[in-house]
Amino acid sequence: MEEVKLSAGTIRYRDEGKGEPLFFAHGLLVDGRLWDGPVTALRGEHRCIVPTLPLGSHTAAMDPNADLSAAGVAALIAEMLDALGLERVTLVGNDSGGALCQIVATRHRERVGRLVLTNCDLYEKFPPKLFSYLKAAARVPGALTMTAQTLRFKPLRRSPLAYGVLTKKRIDSELLEGWVRPGLGDAAIRRDTGKFIRGMDPAETLRAAEDLRSFNAPTLFAWAPEDRWFPIADAERLAASMPNARVERIPDSKTFVPHDQPQRLAELITSFVRDTKPVSA
Repeated sequence: MEEVKLSAGTIRYRDEGKGEPLFFAHGLLVDGRLWDGPVTALRGEHRCIVPTLPLGSHTAAMDPNADLSAAGVAALIAEMLDALGLERVTLVGNDSGGALCQIVATRHRERVGRLVLTNCDLYEKFPPKLFSYLKAAARVPGALTMTAQTLRFKPLRRSPLAYGVLTKKRIDSELLEGWVRPGLGDAAIRRDTGKFIRGMDPAETLRAAEDLRSFNAPTLFAWAPEDRWFPIADAERLAASMPNARVERIPDSKTFVPHDQPQRLAELITSFVRDTKPVSA
């Protein structure tokens, strides 16, 4: 893992391959390893930058006064792109990382050449109703810590109220442990997580959806239609409102498309990048 020092703290990331740069954003309570499958397939032709964002499974806590609202983390991503000298990058997002990519694309347009969204928060679903209990827990002192501690019980990690609802394929136990462990053992990580959860606001994704109407850069929605919580109808609605967007369906997957269908997702990204030119919207 490499590191980049930013205004809010240190971000650890992987930088693999050469070619047109792809920047991958994961969501809440996972890390950059969510993208391992697609990156393995893509790094032969592309430079893949895979950060571990401060969303609950990171191991380097941010500064105590860091702004880790959705807009704050989006600004952190833009700052990282600047620090790495990346312009007109292809942003690839999943889950709440997709919401962050929408905010980066609309508020830091000079950095974004293309946008790829897999199943993620759109419109008023930030977070989706299933995980609204996390917002309630994040507002009550000590409640988020108690919620995190329930994940010490390994069977609960695969329950419908945790990771089990997000995939069709079984997540490796070691990977699950790596996602859960930082929040169990470090109060500063839980502090960061609480900041982001409290800052998840549908006003942000609704504003992004409105701003994306004038987003001219090529955009791909690579979407799993079986996902109950991020319905493909929302992706089709948003794509139809944008000047240069299309939707591709990825069957046999739920929210974590990079985990369930890494090869198909990599194929779609490869053809999308090959067939389009990056545009600073």
